[in-house]
Amino acid sequence: MGGLRYSDKKRFVEFIDKGNADNFYKVLKIFYEEIVFEWVEAGNQAKDFVKKGAKIVIILDNASFHKKSEYINKIEAEMPNIHLEFLQEYSPDYNLIELVWHSTKEYIANRLFKSIEDLEYLLHQLLNEGELIIKWGRKLKNKVDAVITI
Repeated sequence: MGGLRYSDKKRFVEFIDKGNADNFYKVLKIFYEEIVFEWVEAGNQAKDFVKKGAKIVIILDNASFHKKSEYINKIEAEMPNIHLEFLQEYSPDYNLIELVWHSTKEYIANRLFKSIEDLEYLLHQLLNEGELIIKWGRKLKNKVDAVITI
């Protein structure tokens, strides 16, 4: 599961075993804690984050586990700075993280890996350590008209 901060294109990627509501919530919680940590590292108080910290809009596709009301309520209660927005159906070209996935798939296509750990290590280096070069002006084509994503 991954995210992309628009302002500086910082990537946030966590490897999960299965896409479900519980894992979505857990990864979102880790992400939120990292944002609060950045806030504190910048010299702010953690207790001030809710009132004075960044308001975070997370754009999601329409996977059913993103929309489970029990988790939406939990996110609103525990992570008040996060606001979830859902894309219209079949519109990955509006989601910047799709460019990251597309570039990643191009990079690892037709390679053989000795183990899943080797693949995960390469993906970590590409996605979290900034080794992947992404063509931000690329157009993605799908069931809706393509758009330029920057």
